Amino acid sequence: MWFYAQEVLVPYQTADAAAHGRPRGNLSDLYPRWLGARELLLHHRDPYRPEITREIQTGYYGRPLDPNHADDPKDEQGFAYPVYVVFFLAPTIGLPFPVVQTGFRWLLVVVTLVSVPLWLRVLRWHPSAAVTAILIILTFGSYAVVQGIKLQQLSLVVSGLIAGCAAALVAGHLALAGFLLALATIKPQLALPMAAWLVLWAISDWHRRRPFIWSLGVTIAILLAASEYILPGWMGRFRDAVAAYRQYTGGAGSLLDVLATPVLGKIMAGGAVIAIAGVGWQLRRVTNDSVVFSTMLALVLAITLVIVPSFAPYNQILLLPAMFLIASAWGNLWSRNWLTRTACAVAVVIVFWPWLASAGLMLAWPFLSAGSVPRAWAAPLYTSLGIPLVVLGLLTVYVSDLLKTAPAAPWSEPKP
Repeated sequence: MWFYAQEVLVPYQTADAAAHGRPRGNLSDLYPRWLGARELLLHHRDPYRPEITREIQTGYYGRPLDPNHADDPKDEQGFAYPVYVVFFLAPTIGLPFPVVQTGFRWLLVVVTLVSVPLWLRVLRWHPSAAVTAILIILTFGSYAVVQGIKLQQLSLVVSGLIAGCAAALVAGHLALAGFLLALATIKPQLALPMAAWLVLWAISDWHRRRPFIWSLGVTIAILLAASEYILPGWMGRFRDAVAAYRQYTGGAGSLLDVLATPVLGKIMAGGAVIAIAGVGWQLRRVTNDSVVFSTMLALVLAITLVIVPSFAPYNQILLLPAMFLIASAWGNLWSRNWLTRTACAVAVVIVFWPWLASAGLMLAWPFLSAGSVPRAWAAPLYTSLGIPLVVLGLLTVYVSDLLKTAPAAPWSEPKP
């Protein structure tokens, strides 16, 4: 996968950009946030302003985008984040951006590496050292992680924060969990579904679980208040920036919007939200040290991937717990019935196709002509949109079986 990204995908994109006069700068998704943080904290400039967007484009693309140039990218790379992301980047604003890039790239490696054992702990799966090593290698070799690291995407940081939150919850450190989840809201679309479920869960046993609510609420309140202090009225600007982002990215629809129509996709997403809300209500009293609780976390994250208004492959890092659950229960799923076996076989093809295609490209690379590359570069990405759906489907079967067979005792707290 790394060979494919470095030797096939990037050269193809570079050649295609040159052929169409399309600009290419540092192409770091961190850069718009870093430049916005620097300008706000050092020069008190509003990072949502159009002039900052043009400065961001100069670094990200190499020049400001020209609306009269049909082949220029449509993504304006505006500062479409909550303003409190600048507090995370504050220690770096005095450094040259290439240094920041290098450091952040290694941070993403460490965060992703730590996420694997954290999720294994959350799911109470204790594989051998060899299996754990294989899981780590497959994680780092997935297109989601390769793309996230190469683009320096904050989604990998948010995924690590969510993994830390989940590990803190199952260990009983509720205040720490609330704090980590509040930090993860730098990408609200990824963190809010998890926050909604956990708030419901915590309120359902306020006496025992209120530290989570207090920590989450106080941390978010501090972030919002500090943001309002350094940039009064930022929420309106942030809302406008998100609306502009959705417009220049063609609506930024969800995965369901892309695979179905926007109208049908929204109906299906609404149905998914109602279904997960129903399951969440049923399990709102589940204990934080139960298998059902951990499974619910994985299910919420899998649902998040299909309903959020973005289908970028790097967000698929949130499927880690779902994939680990499916892998740990593979024998039961395979032997369940012929329909499930068929679903498992389809899932294997869809999930493993990117690796198979990348391996094929690597082996065939010495024999490919220059004209073959434009036709072959997309091959590993053919099943990218299907991965969240097949993982969610198998996880739903797993959850259904778990709820039928798990004894009632571990689900709920004993009443005082």
